[in-house]
Amino acid sequence: MQASERSRAVVAAMATASSLGLTVDDAIVLQDSNKLTVRLLPCDVLARVAPVAQQVAQFEIELAQRLTESGCPVAALEPRVEPRVHERDGFVVTLWTYYEPLTPHEISPAGYADALERLHTGMRELDVAAPHFTVRVEQAQQLVANREHTPALADADRQLLGDTLRNLRRAIGERGAAEQLLHGEPHPGNVLTTRNGLLFIDLETCCRGPVEFDLAHAPGEVGKHYPGIDQDLLRECRMLVLAVITTWRWDRGDQLPDGRRLGTEWLSRLRAALDDNGPHSQG
Repeated sequence: MQASERSRAVVAAMATASSLGLTVDDAIVLQDSNKLTVRLLPCDVLARVAPVAQQVAQFEIELAQRLTESGCPVAALEPRVEPRVHERDGFVVTLWTYYEPLTPHEISPAGYADALERLHTGMRELDVAAPHFTVRVEQAQQLVANREHTPALADADRQLLGDTLRNLRRAIGERGAAEQLLHGEPHPGNVLTTRNGLLFIDLETCCRGPVEFDLAHAPGEVGKHYPGIDQDLLRECRMLVLAVITTWRWDRGDQLPDGRRLGTEWLSRLRAALDDNGPHSQG
């Protein structure tokens, strides 16, 4: 968020919690991207704040409730207040349990795989409407095709990303793998190491697709510990995810710190991955 918007978002979080009877004297920003994550003290509640136009908070709350009830490893909502979406000053605010992180922060690949498998098992039991993972790919393709939105992207890089997104989307679809509800972005930044074990957060990214698409967001070693994985499909999903997140970094509106440097670095990584996997990955 921009600095002025961030200040207003913090105030909105504090005011929302106070209005619900929670004691709030201070706020610590833990994460700032498209959504602000704030720890409120001394009530020790985690607030997530997003502009009204960019949020899917109701979907996230309902999903978190159902997954928590079924024993899935996900962060829980704050139990002292009603589980709902609050709107204030152009923002939506949701309140969650704050988990004190354990140290060290390293997560074993086997533990990561086990937690993700348990999450997937619970998700298979839910009948929830969620976008297909290819919607995310389509959005990336539109960015690549729109020079106004990605003006700094060189022509050769634009072609590389466009070809990769198109070819891998088609190749993965042609495999006909089983699909289910997924977390969508279970990367290490969305995993908490707590006294309750590993817990996944940020359920707004949920989508439908093969479990290999979720595993493509996790560290490489995790896929070796997840049972029944199609390693060829996982390799294709990893390259597809890399192409998508690289495209995001070239969006002129991207707010990720150091995003352009990452975009350049990831382009090089994508080229190397495509070269290693042979011409079939490039169409």
